[in-house]
Amino acid sequence: MQKGLITATILGAALLSACGNNNDNKDVAENSGIYKQNGNTINRQNEEDLYNPEKVNTPNERSSEFGYVRQVKSPVPNKAVNFKQDNTFDREKVADTISKIAITLPKVHDASSLVTDEEVLIAYRTDVKDKEGRNDIADQVKKTALSVVPRWYHVYVTDDPSLRQDIENIAYMNGASGNHENAINGVIKRMLSRSPQGSKLNNGENENGETMTDDKEYMNDNDKYRNQYKKGGS
Repeated sequence: MQKGLITATILGAALLSACGNNNDNKDVAENSGIYKQNGNTINRQNEEDLYNPEKVNTPNERSSEFGYVRQVKSPVPNKAVNFKQDNTFDREKVADTISKIAITLPKVHDASSLVTDEEVLIAYRTDVKDKEGRNDIADQVKKTALSVVPRWYHVYVTDDPSLRQDIENIAYMNGASGNHENAINGVIKRMLSRSPQGSKLNNGENENGETMTDDKEYMNDNDKYRNQYKKGGS
């Protein structure tokens, strides 16, 4: 009798465990799965303290993570989406990243990068003096920036040390500065006239990522810098 009772108890526990697992699987399928709430990150070390008691968040772990977030549309019509301020494009950090990557290139000894709302200006120092070599280095530096910024950006580079200060002066401005467009315009034209810009990106874009028209002679209206330079603007 006692042996039968023990056997029944074990079987009952096994059945309860199986039901619990099935319910868990159902919850995963029907609810938000790995997400504790809508929009949360997939990585534990980026979650709140409740889900990350050990606060695992080393730079090495962050650099190896993929980014993946799920968002579900609210059933409430016209409900505003909450865009967190920390998700905005940090131009200072982007400029820092571009410069750090650029100095890993074999022939580049230092690099200064300026990131505006639509351009990247890079001044770098290299010992390469021949025309072909300078153009190769320019192409490498330019592609460094293109690998970091959104695709609509135009990238301009220079190995002329005298233009570094000009680029740095623009860094003290911002989008609200009244003369920032003229200042950027002038520096870019000097960069185009004094330094190689590397290879053309493709058949539809020139060396700086500007969109080309069918005649391949001038860029579209938005690509004003190279247009003005080709037309002899100062």
